[in-house]
Amino acid sequence: MAQPDEPQPTAVPSCPLPTKICDVLRSDRPRSCCGMAMAGFRTAKYQVPEWHRRNAGVYYKAFAASEEAERGRAESQHLMKHAAASAQRAQEYSKSTLGQRLQDIHFWRVELQKEIMELDAETNLLAAQKLRLERALDATEVPYSVVIDNLECRERRQPPDLVIDEVERQLLKEADLIRDIRDLLKRTIIQATTQIRSNRIQKENCELDWSDKVETYHIDDKCVGYCTDSTNVQFHPSSVKFEENASTPKSWAQFSHDNISSAEQEKLASVQLRSLINSIIHDASEDLRMQRAAVNEAFDNRCRELDDAKFRLEQHLQQILKDIADEEANIVNLKKAIRDKEAHLKVAHTRLFDRSFRPNIELCRDEPQFRLISEVEELTVFLEALKRKLMESEQNLKNLEETRMKLEKEIAVKANSIFIDRQKCMSYRVCYPVDLEVASYKQ
Repeated sequence: MAQPDEPQPTAVPSCPLPTKICDVLRSDRPRSCCGMAMAGFRTAKYQVPEWHRRNAGVYYKAFAASEEAERGRAESQHLMKHAAASAQRAQEYSKSTLGQRLQDIHFWRVELQKEIMELDAETNLLAAQKLRLERALDATEVPYSVVIDNLECRERRQPPDLVIDEVERQLLKEADLIRDIRDLLKRTIIQATTQIRSNRIQKENCELDWSDKVETYHIDDKCVGYCTDSTNVQFHPSSVKFEENASTPKSWAQFSHDNISSAEQEKLASVQLRSLINSIIHDASEDLRMQRAAVNEAFDNRCRELDDAKFRLEQHLQQILKDIADEEANIVNLKKAIRDKEAHLKVAHTRLFDRSFRPNIELCRDEPQFRLISEVEELTVFLEALKRKLMESEQNLKNLEETRMKLEKEIAVKANSIFIDRQKCMSYRVCYPVDLEVASYKQ
């Protein structure tokens, strides 16, 4: 709306007007009543219509300023209400998202706690099975000592009865069986120990994750309780940014999911190992019982067969001596190969150990980790194979030495052989415990 023009005073050409109203007001009062003297003073005055127009202009400006101020106040009120409502909605939405986040954290915290308790219970069960293995291993000492005693007693037979007969083979088979069982029990104990360690490591990972989530839950729960009336809120401009190392919701959930999945795998492996331990103890007990019966039968048969020839033993003496030399050389080579593989294994273990100190989510199952674990497994397999081969070679060497000693001895008389087999060996086998499954539960 156009504003009316400012009223202008009328000017008389005969006399110049003053430049400003103040000049007119400051002009001196007329000293003379002469018409010529008053003419210039009168021309500076406004006319009545001009005075009304000027007042109308002032009224209009005042009205426009009042309208503008009122409009500004209305806009300010609207902006304040809109800002308050928007801020309240934003705060409620943030509170809602924090509440949903608390539910997510609580869900994973409960799942992790459940997994920790189950893994701890499974570890205790596996530790009990490991104790059974140790008791079963201790229970094999008596049968092994009986077998070794039988072999040693039969070593005292006199020519020509000192032969590797069926009894000898069954005893050696029994000794090998007991050694194999002991080796199997020892390996299974090591496997159980490793599994228990893996269970505890995975439990520790879950506990760390659980602990972080408990702390995060308390932080977010405290954040939910903040409001505009809280006395402990303040400005933190530097916190309005995303951390470079912050995880995404997907990676956050995947991290806990991976921990739980790994714990489930370890728990499943532990359950399978416990089942395997039961089978091993049961099968070992059954194998020992059957072999004991076979040895006793061989003893009965051998007591009725005491004829053999000394020359057959002497024919094998040279070959035995050669085999002993070859076996000793083989043992030396095997020991050197084991030392070489152990050096490689130390390097791999050291790498794995140093990498285990990577912090937080940096503890990644990356390709080098899998490669190092694969390398350790390969080296372990080779070392176990070499050690088993070394044990076999040493046992073979021992057997060869025993055979050489037997070949160099004179064979005792048949009566002495019967005495050794029946009185010395079979009577001692009465104390032979065969039920490892029962022995594994004894204190």
